[in-house]
Amino acid sequence: MISRRISRYPEVAEHNPIETVKLHTEWNTLVRSRAGAVAAAACLLCLTGMPGLASAEWFSDQQNKMGTHVGVELWHEDEDAAQELITAAMAEFDRIESTMSTYIADTEISRVNRFAAAEPVPVSRELFELIGQALKLSETTGGLFDITYDSVGSLYDYRAGVHPTENDIEQRLGKIDYRHVLLDDKTTSIRFAVPGVRINLGGIAKGHAVERVVMLLREAGVRHALVNAGGDTRLLGDRLGRPWIVGIRDPDDEKGLVMRLALEDEAISTSGDYERFFIEDGVRYHHILTPRTGKSPGELRSATVVGPDGTMTDGLSTSVFVAGLRAGLELIESQPDYEAVIVDARHRIHFSSGLDPQ
Repeated sequence: MISRRISRYPEVAEHNPIETVKLHTEWNTLVRSRAGAVAAAACLLCLTGMPGLASAEWFSDQQNKMGTHVGVELWHEDEDAAQELITAAMAEFDRIESTMSTYIADTEISRVNRFAAAEPVPVSRELFELIGQALKLSETTGGLFDITYDSVGSLYDYRAGVHPTENDIEQRLGKIDYRHVLLDDKTTSIRFAVPGVRINLGGIAKGHAVERVVMLLREAGVRHALVNAGGDTRLLGDRLGRPWIVGIRDPDDEKGLVMRLALEDEAISTSGDYERFFIEDGVRYHHILTPRTGKSPGELRSATVVGPDGTMTDGLSTSVFVAGLRAGLELIESQPDYEAVIVDARHRIHFSSGLDPQ
């Protein structure tokens, strides 16, 4: 049985006082113990520059890739080898983006969106299996997670403040159905059952990417690392005998946190309504859509999921956010080894049952 507890450490606030935290008057640190190791649930705003942890042997880099900020930090005794590994890690992000981005015309997924309604489109085994995993998650969540959301989602432009009309949504809503995506394992090809379907792996690709990068580092002998892509982080090992410290961002304050978390050798993902959005006539339009409506849900501000696999935490955090508080917690309770921390629209924090306050 996995034992977890939530502990409060007010002394942490003395090091990083942030007056905008609305949920608690002191920092909360969520500690998760698995097989005797400290681990925890989290979201992203990774606090890796803690006093006393800096060392000449820590090497890191941050770049803009996959439509977000990505970062790699690792512990290594050889500077040249460390830089080569970081370069390889960044190249892996580029490779995945060149396969799975819908914003690049010649990627595999763009070709699928152009041609799969007319004929089966052969794809790489990696993309085929990731789409298969996404469809399985759709079945598990009862359609809360659905990569065909882009059939309507492509009508939104959050930078320009553009959203579709009710008529636009009604005309395309029937195209949102993961069962329209048909896989042929023998030919590793994909086709769509009806015209007008579009798929987008935005709710799962970055989690997949951080898992792939950590696998690359682990195979190279790295034992301590942090890999981040936007709202998704994968931790490799601990931070030299201490847990990594990460924080759940305050949805209303880019620099504020609502909680700190101690994590070790786990994946953590957060979905929130504050990354890409605009407000029109008091309505908040953000990039997470409910598949059954084609519109942005408003019950939650963020949903954070922690567990052993970054691809799953990525997809589950989206699913929990779409489901809302009660159904989202029920979903997480059905997933062994995964836990959730939810911030609702009233800025209240909720935890799944495996995270016991004390």
